[in-house]
Amino acid sequence: MNISLKSGLLAGTFVFASITAIAQEKNIELPPEATEFYEPVPQKIEAGESTNTPASDAKILFDGSDLSAFLNEKDGSEPTWNIEGDVLTVNPGTGGIVTKENFGDMQLHLEWRSPSEIKGEGQGRGNSGVIIMGKYEVQILDSYENDTYTNGQAASIYKQSPPLVNATKAPGEWNTYDIIFTAPRFNEDGMLLSPAKLTVLHNGVVVQNNYELRGPTEYIGIPNYTKHEEKLPIHFQDHGNPVSFRNIWVRELE
Repeated sequence: MNISLKSGLLAGTFVFASITAIAQEKNIELPPEATEFYEPVPQKIEAGESTNTPASDAKILFDGSDLSAFLNEKDGSEPTWNIEGDVLTVNPGTGGIVTKENFGDMQLHLEWRSPSEIKGEGQGRGNSGVIIMGKYEVQILDSYENDTYTNGQAASIYKQSPPLVNATKAPGEWNTYDIIFTAPRFNEDGMLLSPAKLTVLHNGVVVQNNYELRGPTEYIGIPNYTKHEEKLPIHFQDHGNPVSFRNIWVRELE
């Protein structure tokens, strides 16, 4: 957000709040025009043709062409995941991939599918994850007729919040995640001012509704916040299963 737009937004909010406070304090009946403001004017963008296509201001992380937006999580080298057509598939054992660019508040879209050939069960079946800021994981798992702990199934905030419903499609079919993320805020002394928040739509269904995270994802133990940078990479996990991805894009929310 540019300075002029941000200043306009703050000014408009301040004026609206001031008018409302005065009216409530003095019990004044206001005309409708008193609570209308015309600046800032929201930026005009072009929406995608469907909910799966990126808006004009989106940053494309993967569109089938290459992995130039990513690095290998282990050593920062070029990723060796497999690309066939417009589909990216985990190369098991090579390590996860992380974005070169750092992100904070965002709208993230991705599409994923578990292997059509069912192997394993529970957490061993179609397991991956998208780990926002490298700390806050939304689980990817074949949860189609596959029992596991509910805060570890698909679309859970891993080990914290199970999804409101299980919207997972059958193995081999494409799932979509649309994730709205608000990063945590800390003061200069490292004290948490506001926790991270996540809203997740799984195949168009709200499964996490502005959930306040208790801290970064922990496999063992209780999550606790520690101050970190305002923006960090997005991590796509190699959990040993050939999970596939396509159409990954992000919109920064300033």
